[in-house]
Amino acid sequence: MDFDAYDLDGDIYDEMFLSGGTPREQSRQLYETLCRLSAEELGTIQERVTRSFSNEGITFTVYGDDEADERIIPIDCVPRVLSGAEWRQLEAGLTQRLKALNLFLEDVYGEARIVADGVIPVDVVRGCPQYRIEMRGFSAPHGTWVGVCGTDLVRTNDGFMVLEDNLRVPSGVSYMLANRKAVKASLRRLYRSSRVQEVEHYGRILLETLRELAPEGREDPCIALLTPGVYNSAFYEHMFLAGELGAELVEGRDLLVNDGFVYMRTTTGLRRVDVIYRRVDDDFLDPLVFRPDSLLGVPGLLHAYKRGNVALVNAPGTGVADDKSVYAYVPDMIRYYLSAEPLLANVETHLCRRPEGLEYTLDNLERLVVKRVGESGGYGMLVGPHATPQEREEYAKQVRADPADFISQPTLALSRAPCLTEGRFEPRHVDLRPFVLHGRETRIVPGAFCRVALRRGSLVVNSSQGGGGKDLWILAD
Repeated sequence: MDFDAYDLDGDIYDEMFLSGGTPREQSRQLYETLCRLSAEELGTIQERVTRSFSNEGITFTVYGDDEADERIIPIDCVPRVLSGAEWRQLEAGLTQRLKALNLFLEDVYGEARIVADGVIPVDVVRGCPQYRIEMRGFSAPHGTWVGVCGTDLVRTNDGFMVLEDNLRVPSGVSYMLANRKAVKASLRRLYRSSRVQEVEHYGRILLETLRELAPEGREDPCIALLTPGVYNSAFYEHMFLAGELGAELVEGRDLLVNDGFVYMRTTTGLRRVDVIYRRVDDDFLDPLVFRPDSLLGVPGLLHAYKRGNVALVNAPGTGVADDKSVYAYVPDMIRYYLSAEPLLANVETHLCRRPEGLEYTLDNLERLVVKRVGESGGYGMLVGPHATPQEREEYAKQVRADPADFISQPTLALSRAPCLTEGRFEPRHVDLRPFVLHGRETRIVPGAFCRVALRRGSLVVNSSQGGGGKDLWILAD
């Protein structure tokens, strides 16, 4: 099937084609294969990968005003391709960024030198709702506050940029692995000849990372994955990862703290737990410290963690480092802690907590993306160019009422990649979420959850907002 009707726009970077319509070198083999396949053959491939998600029950949950709706995540069969050189650039930048973020967390819960030296204002840090005063004075084992990071990357004609860092309970890695399994099975010959780097070992390196963070002297640590339960939007992923790790999948009611140690209830009695990969938000983690009405957490868990008797991945309090106001200062963190220039750029960000940022945002709503600092998943945001005048005015009232809760950014021309849509190839906007692991060292599998804005013209890639996924192929040199 050909690409004759495929729409190229010189203002938007295309992942497969150069501006003149010639395939990029890393995409040439994929392009030639797709052109040889008939529309019927491609339809069969798309049907096969969709069916694989349906058969395995790979779902996510969308929360509406009245009810939760569980859906199969849409997947596109056409992979996105990066060269080995492009990936090495990203890998170096992601490693640098996570190192600085871990140093920032160790600092702001300790001496707060970065605040004292005037690099980041005290109100941005201490005024952040995710700053947990309960963690003051705590030093994370091996300096690892964030052991699992999902960083969202976008590309424009200016190159790759970091859109946001997800440092609390980042999700989506199961979709990366499921996308690979489905597409690899349907394009097996092309996959082998393209020399695509593997991602299937993610579970093994996650296990290595968690084992490295176990308390000293625990040579064969017991690892548990703490889930909020079956009604959580990412519960499929929790089950999947527990299986990959060989870890126990537990809810708060399955654990107890006794004499400063964490134990799991089993059919043969209590068993000590050494590492908890937690997928429960801070607020619900320990009712003795955070929300007292939480039924999802474990009373006394924070006490056991602070005594060094159990590892929590990620540590409570990491949300201060992925707050969207704090995000604006990450390049300064890299310069401050590492004495280096950032290898990956930030998106230009205006803080509405500043008078000039508020004025600029309100004056330019029709061309900005405005976000709440603590929201994720595409919720609570305004895409100015796609909003009606009434929607912009309503949103402006919210911004004026609480400026510190908002930031704004330019509407980026996110790169596009071909998707099979209604029997033809059409460009759709994409981003990337690679997963960075850090124990005593940093590890990154050569892959990512590539998210796609499946609606024509949409810039919102989140599954909860109508987006889908596709496989990412990173080629060996």
